[in-house]
Amino acid sequence: MEPVRLIREREDIEAIKQVLKHNNLRGYCLFVLGINSGLRISNLLSLTFQDVADECGIVWDRVQLRERKTGKTKDFPLCENAKLAVTEYLAVHPHLRPSSILFHSQRKGNRPMTSGYIGTILKGAAKEAGVDMHIATHTLRKTFGYQAYKSGVDITRIQRLLNHTTPYNTVSYIGITQEELDNIYLNLEL
Repeated sequence: MEPVRLIREREDIEAIKQVLKHNNLRGYCLFVLGINSGLRISNLLSLTFQDVADECGIVWDRVQLRERKTGKTKDFPLCENAKLAVTEYLAVHPHLRPSSILFHSQRKGNRPMTSGYIGTILKGAAKEAGVDMHIATHTLRKTFGYQAYKSGVDITRIQRLLNHTTPYNTVSYIGITQEELDNIYLNLEL
Protein backbone atom coordinates (compact mmCIF):
# COMPACT_ATOMS: atom_id res chain seq x y z
CA MET A 1 0.00 0.00 0.00
CA GLU A 2 1.31 3.42 -0.94
CA PRO A 3 1.94 5.75 2.03
CA VAL A 4 -0.32 8.74 2.54
CA ARG A 5 1.32 11.86 1.20
CA LEU A 6 1.09 15.47 2.22
CA ILE A 7 0.57 18.34 -0.18
CA ARG A 8 3.84 20.25 -0.45
CA GLU A 9 2.92 22.89 -3.02
CA ARG A 10 0.46 25.70 -2.29
CA GLU A 11 -0.57 25.65 -5.96
CA ASP A 12 -1.73 22.06 -5.53
CA ILE A 13 -3.70 23.01 -2.41
CA GLU A 14 -5.40 25.83 -4.30
CA ALA A 15 -6.17 23.62 -7.29
CA ILE A 16 -7.82 20.99 -5.07
CA LYS A 17 -9.75 23.69 -3.21
CA GLN A 18 -11.11 25.09 -6.47
CA VAL A 19 -12.24 21.67 -7.70
CA LEU A 20 -13.94 20.92 -4.39
CA LYS A 21 -15.58 24.33 -4.17
CA HIS A 22 -17.04 23.85 -7.64
CA ASN A 23 -18.09 20.19 -7.21
CA ASN A 24 -18.63 19.52 -3.52
CA LEU A 25 -19.04 22.36 -1.02
CA ARG A 26 -19.17 19.91 1.91
CA GLY A 27 -15.85 18.40 0.82
CA TYR A 28 -14.44 21.88 0.29
CA CYS A 29 -15.38 22.98 3.80
CA LEU A 30 -13.95 19.82 5.33
CA PHE A 31 -10.73 20.18 3.30
CA VAL A 32 -10.24 23.83 4.28
CA LEU A 33 -10.96 23.14 7.95
CA GLY A 34 -8.64 20.13 7.92
CA ILE A 35 -5.63 21.82 6.34
CA ASN A 36 -6.04 24.87 8.56
CA SER A 37 -6.54 23.08 11.88
CA GLY A 38 -4.49 19.89 11.77
CA LEU A 39 -7.40 17.98 13.28
CA ARG A 40 -7.59 14.24 12.89
CA ILE A 41 -10.38 13.09 10.59
CA SER A 42 -12.25 11.59 13.56
CA ASN A 43 -12.40 15.04 15.16
CA LEU A 44 -13.45 16.75 11.94
CA LEU A 45 -16.23 14.23 11.49
CA SER A 46 -17.50 14.67 15.03
CA LEU A 47 -17.90 18.46 14.71
CA THR A 48 -21.43 19.72 15.16
CA PHE A 49 -23.05 22.92 13.97
CA GLN A 50 -22.77 24.39 17.49
CA ASP A 51 -19.04 23.60 17.60
CA VAL A 52 -18.40 26.05 14.76
CA ALA A 53 -21.27 28.57 14.79
CA ASP A 54 -24.00 30.15 16.87
CA GLU A 55 -27.72 29.52 16.27
CA CYS A 56 -27.84 32.24 13.59
CA GLY A 57 -24.99 30.64 11.62
CA ILE A 58 -22.35 33.19 12.66
CA VAL A 59 -19.07 31.27 12.73
CA TRP A 60 -17.15 31.29 16.00
CA ASP A 61 -13.66 32.79 16.13
CA ARG A 62 -12.47 29.73 18.05
CA VAL A 63 -13.33 26.05 18.16
CA GLN A 64 -13.10 23.99 21.30
CA LEU A 65 -13.42 20.22 21.34
CA ARG A 66 -12.26 17.11 23.09
CA GLU A 67 -9.93 15.05 20.91
CA ARG A 68 -11.28 11.59 20.34
CA LYS A 69 -7.89 9.86 20.28
CA THR A 70 -6.19 11.58 23.22
CA GLY A 71 -9.16 12.83 25.27
CA LYS A 72 -7.40 16.20 25.55
CA THR A 73 -9.21 19.47 25.09
CA LYS A 74 -8.22 21.33 21.95
CA ASP A 75 -8.97 25.04 21.64
CA PHE A 76 -7.86 26.87 18.51
CA PRO A 77 -8.77 29.93 16.44
CA LEU A 78 -10.24 29.67 12.96
CA CYS A 79 -8.39 31.56 10.26
CA GLU A 80 -10.37 33.68 7.81
CA ASN A 81 -10.23 31.01 5.05
CA ALA A 82 -11.73 28.42 7.40
CA LYS A 83 -14.40 30.81 8.68
CA LEU A 84 -15.39 31.74 5.14
CA ALA A 85 -15.58 28.07 4.06
CA VAL A 86 -17.82 27.24 7.03
CA THR A 87 -20.00 30.30 6.38
CA GLU A 88 -20.47 29.31 2.72
CA TYR A 89 -21.25 25.73 3.69
CA LEU A 90 -23.80 26.71 6.36
CA ALA A 91 -25.51 29.10 3.94
CA VAL A 92 -26.52 26.18 1.72
CA HIS A 93 -27.54 24.01 4.70
CA PRO A 94 -30.09 26.14 6.57
CA HIS A 95 -31.78 22.99 7.93
CA LEU A 96 -28.90 22.21 10.30
CA ARG A 97 -29.76 22.45 13.98
CA PRO A 98 -27.19 23.20 16.72
CA SER A 99 -26.84 19.48 17.51
CA SER A 100 -26.54 18.48 13.82
CA ILE A 101 -23.36 16.79 12.68
CA LEU A 102 -21.59 19.34 10.48
CA PHE A 103 -20.38 16.84 7.88
CA HIS A 104 -23.38 14.54 7.94
CA SER A 105 -24.05 11.68 5.61
CA GLN A 106 -26.76 12.52 3.11
CA ARG A 107 -27.95 8.91 3.23
CA LYS A 108 -27.72 8.31 6.97
CA GLY A 109 -29.27 11.48 8.37
CA ASN A 110 -27.49 13.03 11.34
CA ARG A 111 -24.58 10.60 11.22
CA PRO A 112 -21.12 11.63 10.03
CA MET A 113 -19.79 10.83 6.61
CA THR A 114 -17.33 7.95 6.58
CA SER A 115 -13.63 8.60 6.23
CA GLY A 116 -13.60 6.21 3.26
CA TYR A 117 -16.16 8.33 1.43
CA ILE A 118 -14.20 11.49 2.22
CA GLY A 119 -11.06 9.81 0.92
CA THR A 120 -12.86 9.08 -2.34
CA ILE A 121 -13.93 12.72 -2.62
CA LEU A 122 -10.38 13.95 -1.96
CA LYS A 123 -8.81 11.50 -4.42
CA GLY A 124 -11.28 12.51 -7.12
CA ALA A 125 -10.66 16.21 -6.52
CA ALA A 126 -6.89 15.74 -6.61
CA LYS A 127 -7.12 13.79 -9.84
CA GLU A 128 -9.37 16.40 -11.45
CA ALA A 129 -7.01 19.15 -10.25
CA GLY A 130 -4.05 17.37 -11.84
CA VAL A 131 -2.37 16.63 -8.51
CA ASP A 132 -0.79 13.23 -9.09
CA MET A 133 -0.22 11.77 -5.63
CA HIS A 134 -1.79 9.39 -3.11
CA ILE A 135 -4.16 11.55 -1.10
CA ALA A 136 -6.30 10.35 1.78
CA THR A 137 -8.02 11.90 4.78
CA HIS A 138 -4.78 11.94 6.77
CA THR A 139 -3.26 14.14 4.05
CA LEU A 140 -5.09 17.11 5.60
CA ARG A 141 -3.38 16.83 8.98
CA LYS A 142 0.04 16.13 7.48
CA THR A 143 -0.34 19.05 5.09
CA PHE A 144 -1.15 21.37 8.00
CA GLY A 145 2.04 20.34 9.81
CA TYR A 146 4.25 20.55 6.74
CA GLN A 147 2.91 23.93 5.61
CA ALA A 148 3.40 25.30 9.13
CA TYR A 149 7.01 24.06 9.04
CA LYS A 150 7.55 25.47 5.56
CA SER A 151 6.27 28.88 6.70
CA GLY A 152 8.92 28.97 9.44
CA VAL A 153 7.10 27.62 12.50
CA ASP A 154 9.46 25.90 14.93
CA ILE A 155 9.18 22.11 14.91
CA THR A 156 8.52 21.96 18.67
CA ARG A 157 5.49 24.24 18.24
CA ILE A 158 4.19 22.02 15.45
CA GLN A 159 4.79 19.03 17.74
CA ARG A 160 2.58 20.67 20.34
CA LEU A 161 -0.15 21.57 17.81
CA LEU A 162 -0.26 17.96 16.59
CA ASN A 163 0.04 16.50 20.13
CA HIS A 164 3.11 14.44 19.23
CA THR A 165 5.33 13.12 22.00
CA THR A 166 8.69 14.09 20.45
CA PRO A 167 10.01 16.47 17.80
CA TYR A 168 11.46 13.42 16.02
CA ASN A 169 7.94 12.04 15.55
CA THR A 170 6.84 15.35 14.09
CA VAL A 171 9.78 15.60 11.67
CA SER A 172 9.07 12.09 10.43
CA TYR A 173 5.32 12.67 10.33
CA ILE A 174 5.43 15.80 8.19
CA GLY A 175 7.90 14.30 5.74
CA ILE A 176 10.86 16.62 6.09
CA THR A 177 13.32 15.33 3.54
CA GLN A 178 17.07 14.89 3.86
CA GLU A 179 17.47 17.48 1.11
CA GLU A 180 15.59 20.04 3.21
CA LEU A 181 17.82 19.29 6.18
CA ASP A 182 20.96 19.45 4.02
CA ASN A 183 19.93 22.86 2.72
CA ILE A 184 20.19 24.22 6.26
CA TYR A 185 23.90 23.33 6.26
CA LEU A 186 24.43 24.62 2.76
CA ASN A 187 22.54 27.90 3.09
CA LEU A 188 23.35 29.03 6.62
CA GLU A 189 26.79 30.42 5.65
CA LEU A 190 27.70 31.99 9.00
